[in-house]
Amino acid sequence: MKGKELLAQLHEAASSPKKQLEKYLAQGKKVVAVAPVYTPNEIIHSMGLVPMGVWGADVEINEAKKYFPAFICSIMQTALELGIKGEYDGVSAIVIPSLCDSLKCLGQNWKYAVKNIPFIPMTYPQNRKPDYGKKFTKAGYARVISDLTIATGAQFSEFALAESIKVYNEHNAVMREFAEIAADADITAAARNDVFKSAWFMLPEEHTAIVKKLNEALKAGPKAKGKLRVLVTGILADSPSLLKIFDENGVKVVFDDVAHESRQYRTDVPDMENPVDAMAQKFADMGNCTLLYDPDKNRVDYIVEQAKAHKADGVIVLMTKFCDPEEFDYVPIKRACAAAGLKHLNIEVDRQMVNYQQAATMVQAFKEMF
Repeated sequence: MKGKELLAQLHEAASSPKKQLEKYLAQGKKVVAVAPVYTPNEIIHSMGLVPMGVWGADVEINEAKKYFPAFICSIMQTALELGIKGEYDGVSAIVIPSLCDSLKCLGQNWKYAVKNIPFIPMTYPQNRKPDYGKKFTKAGYARVISDLTIATGAQFSEFALAESIKVYNEHNAVMREFAEIAADADITAAARNDVFKSAWFMLPEEHTAIVKKLNEALKAGPKAKGKLRVLVTGILADSPSLLKIFDENGVKVVFDDVAHESRQYRTDVPDMENPVDAMAQKFADMGNCTLLYDPDKNRVDYIVEQAKAHKADGVIVLMTKFCDPEEFDYVPIKRACAAAGLKHLNIEVDRQMVNYQQAATMVQAFKEMF
């Protein structure tokens, strides 16, 4: 199958999550919604359930305003809006982690606003690396397993989890390979995003099979030439309007530090005797993320290192409006880019934005700096 056909498949999945949900339900599968940013998808998958991402959508907010103030992340607001309006009907439960104040609010509001879909909390520790942190994480997974059994009737086994870990580690490797191949391949920013976004709405084994073929097609295909090479960082980078601006201005995403994209695939589950312990160790091993405790701000150095490694001309920060963790990181990122001689651009993004004309002007001006 040619690259264009494979990308068309992934675009269809990325742009039609409701259709994907209906497909799995028609197959007799039970679907569990997973909210940003890190949920134990391996555990959900091992219980014979389909994890499906919930990152909101570019929709008008009406009902969710009754539960949230205006100055809160629009990902949370639109996710709740979709839940209230029945867009997730058929889902057996939703797992929401507690990695920021907005996510904590989403979980509590969900209990009252979307009563037909049970809310399952995943409470992570701030200090995730010490032994006591790993024990706390493991206890959180035990709670998720128990709640999933109550909500779905599905049973948990360590053997099944070990098999699901293999599936997810393979998917991680394939997605990391795609990110590297896409850095030089002739692929648009919009198509690149489709590959990452579609993963949230497909079983990992199904997605892996398609992306493996796509990687081979991209390796054999033409390379991008004469583009402005950038590293993109932020929480979310899936706005069609913004991606169109990138493509119209010859902006080539050579790497990303985006929570919705590559951050999901950086860390594998290690090989350990007990798979639940291995899951807790994976969370302990994770880093370079706004939503994970990082007093040394290692993420800042990571961004500069990856920009240099991928020969990026500059860095584009996509700042999710009202995201406090991202806003706190911006100043050190700005300083580090300046010290490294990397030009950078900060663009505010929001699920409620319908006009990106200001962003278009900024991108055009950024391009003219080179």
